[in-house]
Amino acid sequence: LTSLATGGDGGGSIRIPASFNGTYGIKPTQGRVSSYSGVDAPPASNYTSQQGPLTRTVRDSALLLQVVAGYDSRDPGSLRAPTPDFEAAVGRGIEGLRVGYSPDYGYGAVDPQVAQISEKAANVFAELGCSVEEADLKLEGAFDTWFTFFSSNAYLTQGHLLDDPDDPLSWYARWCIEAGSKVTGAEYAKAVGERDRMLQQFGDVFEKYDVLVSPTMAVTAFSTEEYPQKIDDQDPYPNPSWGFLPFTHPINTIGHAAASIPCGFDSDGMPVGLHIVGRHGDEETVLAFSAAFEAARPWVQHRPQVS
Repeated sequence: LTSLATGGDGGGSIRIPASFNGTYGIKPTQGRVSSYSGVDAPPASNYTSQQGPLTRTVRDSALLLQVVAGYDSRDPGSLRAPTPDFEAAVGRGIEGLRVGYSPDYGYGAVDPQVAQISEKAANVFAELGCSVEEADLKLEGAFDTWFTFFSSNAYLTQGHLLDDPDDPLSWYARWCIEAGSKVTGAEYAKAVGERDRMLQQFGDVFEKYDVLVSPTMAVTAFSTEEYPQKIDDQDPYPNPSWGFLPFTHPINTIGHAAASIPCGFDSDGMPVGLHIVGRHGDEETVLAFSAAFEAARPWVQHRPQVS
């Protein structure tokens, strides 16, 4: 429909559609793009949500990010660091850099086809001169930590919709907002502490590797009315409504840059995305790896067969 689009990613909503639809999407580092919502917006902390590009190619995302990124004094979470040259990063080499691959972040159930396609894609970086090895990453409680931030912010900004008869909510939106209304101060404080622990875990990973790669999603696209009840014969954690995205929301919690790039199709012709995560503030390396993979395996030029 379009070559350039923007999205808001609070738990994966740039990378999820990119993976499911065979396009490229990058969630920048938290604060890279302003989240200012106007003087009438309710005061709310924003640990998780970031605007970013959805495009057909990596270079188009770099160009769009160059336009929308930058410091905004009206946003207290805005990064004061100079905006990098994202377009130049697309042409940067990756030979000699280090790749850590995690098939499941130590806790997520993943469809076998998705796992196989993603692991094969990760090994493309070895062909491009990188070292590739499995990363030691075992997350615990990542969903609960993220959902505390996500739901409480949803209640703070959208809670008034619960009592508005003229603004019917989907069951999903209502459930999120109502859950946020029940978050206690102690639970929020615990989530802040758990976030610090996750930052240390990922910090240890990025001491060893320049990027962390994984599947973007645990499954390929499915009907919006039928969430996966089983993934690789396992019950999705924490439930079918959320178990298909174990890789995206942890990165929202820690605020790092991350992208999804097409890396193949399953036996039904549905796209699979490869998740590339960089250090905090390092969109350039994410873009460089994305561009190198796109050149080596131009899946973006392929389209699923539509019946």
